[in-house]
Amino acid sequence: MKLPVLVVLSSLLSSSAFAQTNVSSIPSQDAFFGAISELCGKAFSGTVTVDNADSDSFANKKLVMHVRRCDETQLQIPFHVGADASRTWLITKTGSGLSLKHDHRHSDGTEDTLTLYGGHTIDAGWAQVQSFPADQYSKELFVENAIPQSVGNTWQMYIYPDRFTYRLIRQGREFRVDFDLTQPVEAPPAPWGYDAL
Repeated sequence: MKLPVLVVLSSLLSSSAFAQTNVSSIPSQDAFFGAISELCGKAFSGTVTVDNADSDSFANKKLVMHVRRCDETQLQIPFHVGADASRTWLITKTGSGLSLKHDHRHSDGTEDTLTLYGGHTIDAGWAQVQSFPADQYSKELFVENAIPQSVGNTWQMYIYPDRFTYRLIRQGREFRVDFDLTQPVEAPPAPWGYDAL
């Protein structure tokens, strides 16, 4: 017996929608994603707590993360460094874990040469901590742009009731910013390349 086309299409659309809203099934990753989602709409100030390269890119600048947009599969978190609104972290449920990408834009909204690099979880992690070793796209991007030392990058994010942490580690390199979740701050303007809310 043939089913009417509309019934078949309706069934396909329903199953597709279900798949998109239930992408990640690992409890620890769902809890991690959910904990950050609870901060949606809020912004928080941060402090560099570790930087063994003594770079001045972040020195004496106001650091603000803004959990700006959240849906069932992606979190968009701009990271403002002073007046520089070029960075947005994208945490996405992929069906095989969580992906972290760094969306880098110029002030006119165009993509930077180094953009959408990041990594993907390779284990369950914890509800409070997830690690993202560099993925193949990122490794190739780093080599093409003459920064092969970054091939070994692993990014980590921690979420606790009073603190959110962004951390980068590789051999000989550590960079960490801690954000105070107990004192929300005024949300910054839209990051470069993104529409106003």
